[in-house]
Amino acid sequence: MSRTIFPFAVGDICALARKLNTEIGARDAKPGHVELLNMLARGAGFRNFQHLRAAATAQDRLEQPQAVPAIFDHARVEQAARHFDRDGRLVRWPAKVSQQALCLWVLWSRLEPRQVFSEAQINKQLQALHLFGDYAILRREMFGYNLVTRTKDGREYRRVERQPTRGA
Repeated sequence: MSRTIFPFAVGDICALARKLNTEIGARDAKPGHVELLNMLARGAGFRNFQHLRAAATAQDRLEQPQAVPAIFDHARVEQAARHFDRDGRLVRWPAKVSQQALCLWVLWSRLEPRQVFSEAQINKQLQALHLFGDYAILRREMFGYNLVTRTKDGREYRRVERQPTRGA
């Protein structure tokens, strides 16, 4: 079994030595491996060794550069952002299909999750999210991209809970 190495540093080695001396002196028998680990961790200001290990693991994760998901493309996002005003409303329907998909994801994110909408309710929400006056195209395209589902008669709509796809 491989062993994970956890760095150990204390601000004051004298305080660590006093703490270890106190804890070892209070014992009748020689401390075991785990007990020594806990004593060292407490001497460094942690509750126990598990606390020290969790802090070291969290620190490693913070220091590692975060990988940008492969689906994230800054240039495409910036191009799509140009279709929105300062209030986040869609100003115009993009000509490019790839830009349309990104814009639809933005609108999708503003719909209430796990909510059932009537056609009138979803139309009203989409009207508030755009400025070019064609909420029907937005509703149809959201359904076409499987961002919302609807009953066969079109009376009820629901947001589909899923992650953005690579092509979106």
